[in-house]
Amino acid sequence: MAHPAKYLRYTDRMNLDKAVHTLEGILRGIAIDSVITEAEARELIRWRDEHLEFARRHPFTEIMPKLDAALQDGVISDEEKEDLLWVCSNLHTGNAYYDALTSDIQRLHGLLHGLLADGVLDDEEIRRLADWANENQHLKGCYPFDEIDSVVTAILADGKIEELERLQLKAFLEDFVTVEGAAPEGIGTRHLAVSGVCAMCPEISFDDKSFCLTGESRKASRDEIARRVEAVGGRVIGNIREDLDYLIVCAEGNRCWAFSCYGRKVEKAVEYRRKGARVVIAHENDLWDAIADKGA
Repeated sequence: MAHPAKYLRYTDRMNLDKAVHTLEGILRGIAIDSVITEAEARELIRWRDEHLEFARRHPFTEIMPKLDAALQDGVISDEEKEDLLWVCSNLHTGNAYYDALTSDIQRLHGLLHGLLADGVLDDEEIRRLADWANENQHLKGCYPFDEIDSVVTAILADGKIEELERLQLKAFLEDFVTVEGAAPEGIGTRHLAVSGVCAMCPEISFDDKSFCLTGESRKASRDEIARRVEAVGGRVIGNIREDLDYLIVCAEGNRCWAFSCYGRKVEKAVEYRRKGARVVIAHENDLWDAIADKGA
């Protein structure tokens, strides 16, 4: 049996990569509005303090001095920020453990830390988050990308951001990351009246893929939907499983399922996604489109 120390070496390498990706995300997040507040600077200090054990190891031997210099006066200038981002982007630690998807999800978590660090989520930050999601559609299917992409798209659908929507989005993002010292909104996610359940325009394939249905459809009964899915090669099962491919939400023609309408199957699928399962939660409209594309 291999000695535990060998596994520890590999874990350290993974932790180094994760820390660098998270720092990069934090820097981009707190700089979206071109203003870095004291609260955001404290988030960087917290990151630094959490990783002091690596201070004498590459790549932190490159990062820590630049970060300490930038934080010395309590303000991070644009030049200092760009220097730090350049270091993060150009350092390579021989990453054989995290693929590109994992790295970008780590950056997303860092981005959310940066956005929430000052306790305020303004219009520009929300729009830039939407831009980031649009530029990173290769993350479709990954948790929590689908959930965030869906919520932000729904909020921006009418071209304006209501104050309640802003507070709801902030509370929603706080479900994924915890920022030390930041006061949560205290709005329970079960009561949010925004979408965030269904992936936006997911790719749905059928060959040997498993489907589970929830909710009620205006277009067809569940039995009829199951027959249509099976006619194009899919398999319909009655219960949520960790290896499920698709949970189809039949929502009376409404794409925006409210969190207050979370059903048992949806909550179970979200729980599996949080643990790393790749189950896709899709609206029935996307299922009908995929069936039509198959010519059925």
